[in-house]
Amino acid sequence: MPSILWRNTLSLHENSALVELQHVLGHDFGQGITYLQDALTHPSATPVALRGRATAYERLEFLGDRVLALVIAEMLLARFPTEKEGALARRHTALVRREALAKIALQINLGPHLILSHSEEDSGGRENPAILADACEGVIGALFTHAGFSTSKKFIKRFWNPLIEEMKLPPKDAKTALQEWAQGHALPLPTYAILSTAGPAHEPTFHVAVRVKGEEPAVGSGSSKRIAEQAAARALLERVQNA
Repeated sequence: MPSILWRNTLSLHENSALVELQHVLGHDFGQGITYLQDALTHPSATPVALRGRATAYERLEFLGDRVLALVIAEMLLARFPTEKEGALARRHTALVRREALAKIALQINLGPHLILSHSEEDSGGRENPAILADACEGVIGALFTHAGFSTSKKFIKRFWNPLIEEMKLPPKDAKTALQEWAQGHALPLPTYAILSTAGPAHEPTFHVAVRVKGEEPAVGSGSSKRIAEQAAARALLERVQNA
């Protein structure tokens, strides 16, 4: 995977900082340091003339997402040998979600190493959970690309094992959790309504709203009605729990 050709050579200060990060990651990229640099270079930092093209950041993020999913699946099968597929799937979803990735990104202090545009940095990009999660996936992709599956797996196991051990029971799906929250507050059950459907028939996107009495509705999107309902329920649940 080629690195971004427009970027200049790392400064001595940046090189020193990346040495610290590599130590945390447990891997020395050596002459392949551009892989790590690519994983840290947000698309907002791409020159205007090159925007619209696929960036190495996005490609590494795509790869890291798939590597993480496979390793977590393997870890869960080993850790819970008698658990049914549905319970394993709920655990897996929670462990590869943005929140888990952002949490790991904070643990390895990824934010200060990100290469962002001035506007993205001024708007708090280094603390943005979505950017941190994407960059964390990119770092996993960089580890896989430069050193192979075993190295990326070692990193994932080291940082995700504690999350797995904290998860005593399989997480409930968002719709069930929201229903239980409503019942616990003596409220009517949540109601769901399709707001719109977009895209071609073979690849639609559903937009769904969920309402609970006394709360502003929340909206979720997905490739099926079920996925969109779960996304909407998750959004509303996070809001009421953080209120």
